[in-house]
Amino acid sequence: MQTDPIPGAELFFLPLGGCEEIGMNLNAYGYGPENDRRWIIADMGVTFGDETTPGVDLICADPEFLVGEQIEAIFLTHAHEDHIGATGLLYRRLQTRAPMYATPFTAELTRAKLAEHGLDASEILKTIELESTVQAGPFSVRYVTLTHSIPEPNALAIATPLGMILHTGDWKIDPDPRIGATTDVEGLSQLGDEGVLAMVCDSTNVFVDGEAGSEATVRGNIETVIAAQTGRVCVTTFASNVARVKSVIEAAAACGRSVCLVGRSMHKVTDAAKSVGMLQDVADFVDEEEAGYLPPESILYLCTGSQGEARAALSRIARGDHRNVSLSEGDTVIFSSRVIPGNEKGIFALMNQLADMGVQVITDRMSADPIHVSGHPCRDELARMYGWVRPQISVPVHGERRHTLEHARYALSMQVPLAVAPRNGELVKLAPGDPEIIDVVPTGRLILDGARLVPADSGGLTERKRLAEYGYLHVAVAIDEDGDVIDGPLVTARGFVEEDGRLIDESLDTLDEAAEAGLVKLKRRDMADDDAVERAVGRAVRKAAERLFGRRPVIDVTVLRS
Repeated sequence: MQTDPIPGAELFFLPLGGCEEIGMNLNAYGYGPENDRRWIIADMGVTFGDETTPGVDLICADPEFLVGEQIEAIFLTHAHEDHIGATGLLYRRLQTRAPMYATPFTAELTRAKLAEHGLDASEILKTIELESTVQAGPFSVRYVTLTHSIPEPNALAIATPLGMILHTGDWKIDPDPRIGATTDVEGLSQLGDEGVLAMVCDSTNVFVDGEAGSEATVRGNIETVIAAQTGRVCVTTFASNVARVKSVIEAAAACGRSVCLVGRSMHKVTDAAKSVGMLQDVADFVDEEEAGYLPPESILYLCTGSQGEARAALSRIARGDHRNVSLSEGDTVIFSSRVIPGNEKGIFALMNQLADMGVQVITDRMSADPIHVSGHPCRDELARMYGWVRPQISVPVHGERRHTLEHARYALSMQVPLAVAPRNGELVKLAPGDPEIIDVVPTGRLILDGARLVPADSGGLTERKRLAEYGYLHVAVAIDEDGDVIDGPLVTARGFVEEDGRLIDESLDTLDEAAEAGLVKLKRRDMADDDAVERAVGRAVRKAAERLFGRRPVIDVTVLRS
């Protein structure tokens, strides 16, 4: 229930992740006077490592600013990894006992995230029904049904003593999402009638004219494509898009094909969907072991790996190292997905591997009619949403900098009075008065490095990048108490090759000689100083390596004393 504002209270929005990028969402809302500010969090997501983060799979926003703050609750809008993937990673780090709220499908997948990190979901996670309202300190939060590319996407209508905020999460306007209800236009319009202070809104497709398209259109189109194939068919799509999964299963059945799920995520998401009452009316799946015995024209593999992920099912099939599934000439792989920016290299390499095997590759661009539609709003959908909600302030999020700035301009062109496009870490005062960025709080990224969650700018990762780029040399030398060399110097190398492609061999002699020459230049008294020896040898070997290989490797020098 909304109450009168506390004297001196202010209302804030703070994005710690999800601005200047698509993914890794972590947003916070604060209310109260400076000495008694209360917070809620909307989503805790991850993004994924790439070639710039060797050895790192998951990356999330650093919530350090919120540690020790009074967090009333955590609200999850939907179950995509970039919105729930960090729940298990960050909950303890926040040093809070705040409850976490999610609708049934999202809760089912979040429960596993918490368990992975030893957290008892029964103590933290509260499963609520669609359209529920939760009171969390001074915030009254109502879940508003939207449509997206995953079941149960929700906006958060956040009522505060200083005004209503609509946090959209990810959304589109789909008149026939195939699973779940359509967008709650009446509820959104009612919010607009009552007055919305600010709308914090998805910016992903702000440069795309028109509308994203309905999931229902994909169903018939994908059946047409499957029906035209004679060999084995593999369809790869985002496992979280349960409506798409259902469409593929139904299309396979219409074409007389049994479905085999391939990939851990595909099993995990379909199990979660079935546990909350979805996918109850589909035929049983065929096990991987059994699928290989079926005639090629009678099987359809539904696979993970549409983004070219090296360890995903489709990449393993393309490399020929999947335990149970293989494809060959005459088979077809259908990409019912889009290319996420940044993944182009891996996806195209995967497609080329498949082509080399004689496998036909079909993408959305190659199909006469859409076999994929986006889950995010294009310009016409944004215009409709602004027409329903009519906020006083537009706050674009979920986009790179170019997206959020364009979204702000677009909102102003639709007569939204005010717009502010924050960067991660910028504290936006929404009320009282006009919106303004009043502070920049410490923010950054955390990486999951093996079992440890550490800052992305930590020295270890920087060194790992240098090792990957420049290679590694180690020099060992043994010196007695009189300062005479009794063994070495001996150079060992990692990450270097000879000109003919062999691992480094003859070039080590040149590096050994350079290390020895560096020692010869030292005065007798300096031979007793380990630091002086390390500097001289390291400098000499680095110069020699630069002449030989054209790079400056990471060098360690070990001085052994007898």
